[in-house]
Amino acid sequence: MILDDEVVRLVGMNEKALNLLSEPDRVIQCRIRRHVPSGHKFIKVYLVYHSAARGPPCKGGVRMSSDVTLEEVAQLAEIMTYKNALMDLPFGGAKAGIVADSELPPEAKLTIIEGFAHEIRYELLSGNYVPAPDIGTSPREMAVIFGETHIRESVTGKPIGIGGLPGRREATGYGVSAVSERAVQEFLGKELSDVAVAVQGFGNVGSWACSFLDEKGAKIVAVTDKYGGTIRKEGININELKKHFQKNGTVDGYDGKHLSNEELFGLDVDLLIPAAIGGVITKKNAESIKADLIVEGANAPITKEADEILARKGVIVVPDILANAGGVVASYDEWRKGKSGSKTKREETFATIKETLLEVFEEVLDFSTNKKVPLRKAALAIAASRVIDTMEGRGWI
Repeated sequence: MILDDEVVRLVGMNEKALNLLSEPDRVIQCRIRRHVPSGHKFIKVYLVYHSAARGPPCKGGVRMSSDVTLEEVAQLAEIMTYKNALMDLPFGGAKAGIVADSELPPEAKLTIIEGFAHEIRYELLSGNYVPAPDIGTSPREMAVIFGETHIRESVTGKPIGIGGLPGRREATGYGVSAVSERAVQEFLGKELSDVAVAVQGFGNVGSWACSFLDEKGAKIVAVTDKYGGTIRKEGININELKKHFQKNGTVDGYDGKHLSNEELFGLDVDLLIPAAIGGVITKKNAESIKADLIVEGANAPITKEADEILARKGVIVVPDILANAGGVVASYDEWRKGKSGSKTKREETFATIKETLLEVFEEVLDFSTNKKVPLRKAALAIAASRVIDTMEGRGWI
């Protein structure tokens, strides 16, 4: 459970509400048996509904990874409950995990996704679960899910030609950049053009965050992925870095440089953006962090112990349920427009994301200031309050 005692106290949560939120509403475990690539006997699938209080539908991405676990999926579903609530969206929190190599050939991944959609077909057709891309999946895989349901609002993050939202693919990274800009102004008293930035992760979130920050004039001095990365104190040319990544499958070695992820975390920068996977900033490396501000592009990149260390050091952390919520805000737009059949433009998607995230940023900042608690606790308290209000309205508590 990601709500600690202080958040429970801030919210005034009663025992029944606490019990309802302390474990998932529902867990589905199954196996893909026929739709499996050569060399696989079966593939495990997890689907977790943490809380359907504000749903259905319950919203959360499909993660494909050879080491994804039920515990990880359950944690991510819980994060989605509070992320959706913080953004005040009519979605419950869910997440799916497929235990398969995220770097399988495209044809093999599509076969697996066909099997996934087949196994959870009722959840998709009923509208209980609305998936989206996550680590290891993309619009192409979402198109396969749409091909199974033929219902546009049954999945988000689709290609534009079948009802996808212009700007959805860039949405999370765009939101990270918008929140980063506001946080730099608020907490560092600077503009983006005056700060040095380090980004860990160059997947969908990290690469787009880099692009948008670069456009805004930020000096991105270091970028890494799972293989390593590169550093340039004068600032990295992000367009050239993307070309290097497309050619080599990694940012490591760009400009003839090598930088490990641990070295990146210890750099003396103004802004650090962990934008890859969870649990990368721990009690082992938190003390070495020199950044004044961290914006969480990934879900749960900082462990609880590391969070406490960073707080003691005076490092400001903008939490994941605020910082990377651009994706789910755009998903709501896509889901809603899938029902109505209306169209939108990329710029309109970005405008909606920016307006929503910055409005919530101010709400979280006010709560944090008034209650004298870190931004994470403020964001969770606001989100949990919305979930509880909905539970009361539904007669659950």
